[in-house]
Amino acid sequence: ACVTLYACHRISDWNLGCQSKGFAKPHLGPYARLAFLLMGVNYRPKQSIRAPMPDIILFNKPYDVLSQFTDQQGRSTLANYIDKPGFYPAGRLDRDSEGLLLLCNSGTLAHRLTHPKFKQPKTYWVQVEGEPDEQANFALRQGITLKDGPTSPAKVRHIEEPTLWQRTNPVRYRKNIPTHWLAITISEGRNRQVRRMTAAVGLPTLRLVRVQIGPWKLESLKPGEFRSETVHFNRQPPVDGRKTDKNGRNIRKKSKRYNTRPQVRRR
Repeated sequence: ACVTLYACHRISDWNLGCQSKGFAKPHLGPYARLAFLLMGVNYRPKQSIRAPMPDIILFNKPYDVLSQFTDQQGRSTLANYIDKPGFYPAGRLDRDSEGLLLLCNSGTLAHRLTHPKFKQPKTYWVQVEGEPDEQANFALRQGITLKDGPTSPAKVRHIEEPTLWQRTNPVRYRKNIPTHWLAITISEGRNRQVRRMTAAVGLPTLRLVRVQIGPWKLESLKPGEFRSETVHFNRQPPVDGRKTDKNGRNIRKKSKRYNTRPQVRRR
């Protein structure tokens, strides 16, 4: 009887502590449930409250617009087009580049979009000056050695001239030098990487439009327009083939513990 009363007292204190701190009560054994029954306490485990799914904004960044909300020099920024508090750009797009820019209201989502280990593919339509040959395409597919190191292999294919909007600052043309369009897909995010890659193979970039990041596409968005979507998180595949538990965390292999005590043989 004394042990039961003491257990009831401790469980009562634990129950009140969990309620005051908002902790979820774990599964209890039959003896603890009997103690709750003796105390007249109705035990109902709290259901875990899931955070709301994050939202993402797909924005078609016009030419000559900075990928930020403020600028001390008075240049055009995202604040001129987007008036939604709590959203910040995930990644960046150069001022003289156009196309898809993602903004999100979740740090976890921004991490998944920008961290190199997730390798989100980004596709660009690139207008280059000159005619790409097989040697230039092979170099781009194998990787270019830039000043900040070699790049990862890129996917390159020739495309017909896409139907795009008129740019505010017209592209310069030369009558004697033809221009061609390439679709280049990379999984890195270095500063002006695509422009430096094409320049390294003798194909200067005249116009660059990003049309896709991961599963998100530009589609029919016009310059300055945006649309919002709700992102439904799925468990990401394990990094580098490592196993994960039900919460998506990497499972560490436990090292084998060897008995270092000397073994004494009994005679």
